[in-house]
Amino acid sequence: MNNSNQSKLTLIPVMIAFFTMGFVDLVGAVSNNMQEDFGLSDSAANFFPSLVFFWFLIFSVPTGMLMNKIGRKKTVLLSVVITTLAVLLPLFDSFMPTKESQLWLMYISFSLLGIGNAIMQTGINPLVTMLVNGHLASTLTFGQFVKAIASFIAPLIAAWGATTTAPILGLSWRILFLLFFVIGMVATLWLGMTHIEEEPIEGKASGFADCLKMLGSPIILLSFIGIMCHVGIDVGTNAVAPKVLFERLGGAGDSLSQFEYATSIYFAFRTLGCFTGSILMRKLNIRTFFTIIVLMMALSMVGLVFGTEKWELWAAIALVGYGNSNIFSIVFSQALLSVPDRQNEVSGLMIMGLFGGTVFPLLMGFASDAAGQAGAVGVMSVGVVYLLYYINKHIHLVKSILTQLLLHHYNKYLFLLYLF
Repeated sequence: MNNSNQSKLTLIPVMIAFFTMGFVDLVGAVSNNMQEDFGLSDSAANFFPSLVFFWFLIFSVPTGMLMNKIGRKKTVLLSVVITTLAVLLPLFDSFMPTKESQLWLMYISFSLLGIGNAIMQTGINPLVTMLVNGHLASTLTFGQFVKAIASFIAPLIAAWGATTTAPILGLSWRILFLLFFVIGMVATLWLGMTHIEEEPIEGKASGFADCLKMLGSPIILLSFIGIMCHVGIDVGTNAVAPKVLFERLGGAGDSLSQFEYATSIYFAFRTLGCFTGSILMRKLNIRTFFTIIVLMMALSMVGLVFGTEKWELWAAIALVGYGNSNIFSIVFSQALLSVPDRQNEVSGLMIMGLFGGTVFPLLMGFASDAAGQAGAVGVMSVGVVYLLYYINKHIHLVKSILTQLLLHHYNKYLFLLYLF
């Protein structure tokens, strides 16, 4: 079997690991069910998503350092094990003696889910770079497509489990955790048995301070902020889309829960965007494609602010879902390629940017209190404007660095050309 076919087969368990990465999005799917079961207030229920994203701030950079010590495959395998344990714990909440102890079990579960996902997202992208020759951005986007499938089916399975007249094993919406646990075990065993050759890390491993110093590089800093904007828009859209529909289309007697389908529209088009994006990026120039999808997001922001008809708002949600689905892969791959000899550390910094999923919703909450849902959309619009700025600024910096490298390595030849 040639190396090309071997790499493709090796990608299969890695793609299953991408699916387990999507387990993190179940936090949105089950928060409402948990609120009803435990009698939580809105602020207490909203604490769970914040709890998950908090761990990205803590574990992302240390994971980049861990990869230098134990390797990328073992790091990803560790993350899959932690994630699988996270979805196992809620299945035992019926053995807890009190509601309070059940709630603490869920806190532990969601903390492990955040920790596992922070480690996985830091490690899995550099792992993919070892398995593909070219088309890195499109391969990462396909991985995001696989992840998006888990994100898309999570609310559907949870809703089915909560409403079915004959709950399987009495689990209700917790049936989602059982299904994801089985998939997590498959991912653990398959990836664990897959041999992946890794090149040894040369030189001294970077420390925590050394990793943070990399933010002094303009390309790394711009990409870090780009990741923050991407995740902020992602989490923000999930939070604000149902509220925008309720504000514009709701009537007397309507409730916010009647417009929760807006989240499914977003996930559906995010899934479609990941799948088609992995194909289009092999055909189009990355800069051209990036500009197109960010312009789609900009048009979406206009629709969410000024739209009053159902079709206008649905189209706006679809546009931001499709456009934002490919932002992460492009920004992440450009950051990795800009510093090829320190990809582990760069990956940790980029994943730390997922903390934007905590920052943006907080700012959006203040803005919506002051100006309604249009204010919240305005906060996301700032992120979209930054992404338009990012691609032009980033391309300029890449060209500048390449020019400096050429001058450094070929200055003698350039000097001779100048003489002639």
